[in-house]
Amino acid sequence: LRNFNMSCNEIYGVLPEMSITFQDYPIVDLSSNSFTGAIPSFLRNASSLDLNDNKFSDLSPFFCPQTKMVLSQLDLSNNLFSGEVPDCWMYFDRLSVLHLENNKFQGRIPSSLGRLKNLQVLHLGNNSLSGELPASLENCTSMIILDLAYNNLTGYINPKIGYRFTSLGFLKLRKNKFHGGIPWSLCQLSHLQILDFSANHFSGAIPKCISNFTAMIDTKDYLQSIEFKIDTDGSVQYEDVAWLMWKRKERSFMSSLGLVKSIDLSDNDLQGQIPEGVASLHSLVSLDLSGNNLSGSIKPSIGQLTSLEYLDLSNNHLSGEIPTSLASLNYLGMLNLSNNNLSGRIPTGPQLQTFDASAYKGNQLCGAPLPKCLKDQSLHIPKNGDEVHQQQKANDHDIFFLGLCISVVLGFITGFWVVVGTLVLKSSWRLALFPFIEDKTERLSVMITSNIARAYRKP
Repeated sequence: LRNFNMSCNEIYGVLPEMSITFQDYPIVDLSSNSFTGAIPSFLRNASSLDLNDNKFSDLSPFFCPQTKMVLSQLDLSNNLFSGEVPDCWMYFDRLSVLHLENNKFQGRIPSSLGRLKNLQVLHLGNNSLSGELPASLENCTSMIILDLAYNNLTGYINPKIGYRFTSLGFLKLRKNKFHGGIPWSLCQLSHLQILDFSANHFSGAIPKCISNFTAMIDTKDYLQSIEFKIDTDGSVQYEDVAWLMWKRKERSFMSSLGLVKSIDLSDNDLQGQIPEGVASLHSLVSLDLSGNNLSGSIKPSIGQLTSLEYLDLSNNHLSGEIPTSLASLNYLGMLNLSNNNLSGRIPTGPQLQTFDASAYKGNQLCGAPLPKCLKDQSLHIPKNGDEVHQQQKANDHDIFFLGLCISVVLGFITGFWVVVGTLVLKSSWRLALFPFIEDKTERLSVMITSNIARAYRKP
């Protein structure tokens, strides 16, 4: 038996203990069912065990077997496990991938996790874990994905993380109670593609060496390198499913995870200016620094982030004008600069005028999509040479017709008074003109009358 797959069914109830001994260390997948109760011990001989999305609630008798396990991948996420995480991971020394997220685990992260030197993926998010990170965790030097989000973890970030986790590509500590500064050693993580420290209590400045995140500069996907051995004959390529805060919504990423290059440091107490080095992260897709105490101006070099799709700098103390280079970010699909101290005209570009006015509120800005600047209301400034030419041509056209109308009116008035004035002043002309008009009128009347009579006489 090499593979045992009963996933995505409607099987429910307790999975009974059976006297089964797997000889070939199969891949067992019982995910997305409604199994309840305890994990039976006969599953220990699996090389990969996926019990995700069930209703298991009891880890015994599966855990702490006092004997070495062959498991390379273990997924117990989205179940009903509670209490403390077992502290017997020294028996799982082959483990490369561990999922315990979305349960009800409490207490501290066990120090025996530091014995998993082959561990590449660790998901402990969305539990109720507390306390500081165990120092032994630094021994997991093969770590590529580390997700501890949505817990109650506290303390400082161990500076050794930058020197020990040299392959780390995904680091998510969102919604915990970590405090202190962001260690500068973090800049040694050249493979880091996703960094999420949001909603903690971090303080101090953002490290200037942030430009050392090589994976956010080039287009290479460092998260594709995860694989683990199933047996001595080969290995399996692993594809992680991770939840990220994307454009203010939590979304799952699987095959596209490696395409996301993201930094989220929002909702902390960070101070100082936005480091100039951020502009060198050309593959960065999402940058969220909102909800801090950042000051200074937005540097024009931000226009170098040509892959940026999401930018949130709201609720800080940024000042000065919005750099015109921001208007050149053609992929920018969401922007929030609200509640800062920005001033001046919003630069004109293909994107900046398409955002809702709320993206700029709480500043001293003007221009579309906000009301016009005061000087725009009294003086129209042409945008380019073509507009100047067209405007001049229209003005010349209006002047020509105005002159023509004036000439016609003046000519009529002059002609009228020349004739009438002469008749008034020259009585001899007046006496000669009236009989002449009367004679011509009588001749015209006789001609019209005779022509009408002749027409009636015709047969």
